[in-house]
Amino acid sequence: MPDGYSSNISRCVDDENYMIFGLKSHNSHILMQNLLPIAIQNLFPDHVTAVLVEFSSFFKELCCKRLNISNLDKLQHRIVLTLCHLEILLPPSFLTMMVHLTFHRVEEVKLGGLVYYRWMYPIER
Repeated sequence: MPDGYSSNISRCVDDENYMIFGLKSHNSHILMQNLLPIAIQNLFPDHVTAVLVEFSSFFKELCCKRLNISNLDKLQHRIVLTLCHLEILLPPSFLTMMVHLTFHRVEEVKLGGLVYYRWMYPIER
């Protein structure tokens, strides 16, 4: 990662218990959008990796600084297919309401504007 792009994520890793803890929201986005696709590349079968990388790329595209409105409908269609593939691959206990809400994120962007200014760094009052 470029210097200053994220905090030192290695400090948040517990090697003994195989856990990640204490991440800020920006670091969670970095893990999911950039590092997860690289980390799982050789861990799972190709069809599982493809679905997880597609899920990560959905958020990477949705959270970018510039969006093309015409591509949002394609993005909506892609996330529907990705969620269907996740339903096939993962146990039902994984598919909670939070996973389902990803389906509505594209519509939220259409109504509220860029995610970059709304999700990652909430305004404190």
